[in-house]
Amino acid sequence: MSEPVIAVQGLKRSFTQGEVTIHVLRGVDMTIAPGEIVALLGPSGAGKSTLLQAIGLLEGGFEGSIRIGGREAARLSADERTELRRDTLGFVYQFHHLLPDFDARENVVLPQLISGASREEADARADELLSRLGLGDRLDHRPSKLSGGEQQRVAVARALANKPPLVLADEPTGNLDEATADRVFAAFLDLVRAEGSAALVATHNERLAAKMDRVVRLKDGHLS
Repeated sequence: MSEPVIAVQGLKRSFTQGEVTIHVLRGVDMTIAPGEIVALLGPSGAGKSTLLQAIGLLEGGFEGSIRIGGREAARLSADERTELRRDTLGFVYQFHHLLPDFDARENVVLPQLISGASREEADARADELLSRLGLGDRLDHRPSKLSGGEQQRVAVARALANKPPLVLADEPTGNLDEATADRVFAAFLDLVRAEGSAALVATHNERLAAKMDRVVRLKDGHLS
């Protein structure tokens, strides 16, 4: 049996506000297998984003174990965590966070160049991904010239540009109308599955969650 892409054990996170301690994560255990797409359901404020930030190695202050690709994150230096995040993880957020002065192709090319790809390789990969997402005729358009759904598709292509084993998506269609959200999410699922990546997708949308391989629910700091 292959090793999980991500294995989390006993993950805890608390925040202090004045004299009050708020326990957001109270001992989360979770594994995701290679190629598995998992929905993370929970109401606003349940800690979905906090859990994704922990798994994405974007924030400290956590207790417990996070193993990504068999490597224990707590034992890594800051530089090693940055390298692991760059080589193993892709991120899609509710807001696309595209670079406004770069066109669609360049937004997908840039993370590849940072990872050491040649410009020729990066251009070819960007064109392939964007074309598969229905943006083959929008490659040289800057974000301001793209619709909300198109911008989010570019963000999806960017997340998958380096062929990450795991994609973390935080309400990836939460800023779109229902019809556009359905189209973008279908394109996201198709591309993630075609690329063979695993994904953890935070959402409050039960209908979208049902399209994924498995659903986990975050409530009172625990997963079920």
